[in-house]
Amino acid sequence: MRLDFFPSRRLTIYLAKAFIVRILSVLLMLILVLQILDLLGTSGDILAAPGNGEAQLWTYVSLRMPQLVSMFLPYSVLLATILTLATLNQNSEVIAMKAAGLSAHQILAPLVLTAAIVSTFSFAFNERVVTRATATLSAWEKAEWGPVPPTSDVKTNVYLVEGDAILAARTAAGTGDGMVLGGVTWYRRDPNLMLTEQWRADRATWTGKGWLLENPTRFTVGIATRDLPPDTVVGEGITPAEIAISSVNADAQDIWTLRQSIDALEAAGRRTDELEGRWWHKISGPLSAMLMPLLGAVAAFGLARSGQLFVRAVIGMGLGFTYFVVDNAALAIGSFGGYPPILSACAPFLLFALIGELVLLRTEE
Repeated sequence: MRLDFFPSRRLTIYLAKAFIVRILSVLLMLILVLQILDLLGTSGDILAAPGNGEAQLWTYVSLRMPQLVSMFLPYSVLLATILTLATLNQNSEVIAMKAAGLSAHQILAPLVLTAAIVSTFSFAFNERVVTRATATLSAWEKAEWGPVPPTSDVKTNVYLVEGDAILAARTAAGTGDGMVLGGVTWYRRDPNLMLTEQWRADRATWTGKGWLLENPTRFTVGIATRDLPPDTVVGEGITPAEIAISSVNADAQDIWTLRQSIDALEAAGRRTDELEGRWWHKISGPLSAMLMPLLGAVAAFGLARSGQLFVRAVIGMGLGFTYFVVDNAALAIGSFGGYPPILSACAPFLLFALIGELVLLRTEE
């Protein structure tokens, strides 16, 4: 009776190489197709901005591709699992390995190890590349594909209330006293919350006593006139610290920065269930790649000549795609407080790990 978790060194390398080649091939195919489709839908808006050309299209591709890689890497692992195991089954290699005394878990061990390496890469890639690309792309889109502020610390869709007034900005770049707002709109309202004035400015800076609107335009509702007042300070009670915690994009922050944002929101008495769930999902999300060999293992076992190989492959794909649906649903429910954040992020992984193990044991023979 073999007690080794892995098969022989040669067989482990053979299975791992076949698996990783298929992962990269499937991922490349998906990314190329999806990137082309995405670019076709967005290129018109990018080129419509003054001064944009081919260089800006390539910039968009460089920022969008990391998001696509992060999003579809687990799907690639699932499809590569199905292709690898179905091929091994079709060529009777699984039968040969089982005849040599290998168990189902030993056959899958090299694939799980490879998937674990992919999960580690996915986590590091998300934290170091995807978050920065997402922050820059989001700021660029909110700037209507014009010039992007030269900083990676950019928040978008800022919206804060001060008494009867409202401060809105498309972007907020920088931190502390050096924060700069872009695409600023300042709404003045009467005590009945009826709009009286609307101020617009392309840029606003923090003076220590409020936000200085540079070259503003003012529209007075009561007399329906537009004028150009001098630079004016507004929003005296809205500080950069409040803006920093008013708009937190979990996808644009790494796990350490997001933890700090959550702590700041909790200190301010804000609700953080959604961000807590996203924080835990930054860990459980990349781990989903490790789950795919187990869910797709149903395609490896059973005689190919029985005519059920295609059915088994479909079952494996169905289990994998069902996991992604349940994972997203649990995350959404957790954001509304239906589940504790850690449960909404990690429960689908544990549930489908048990399901995959049960299916493997039931279908091995």
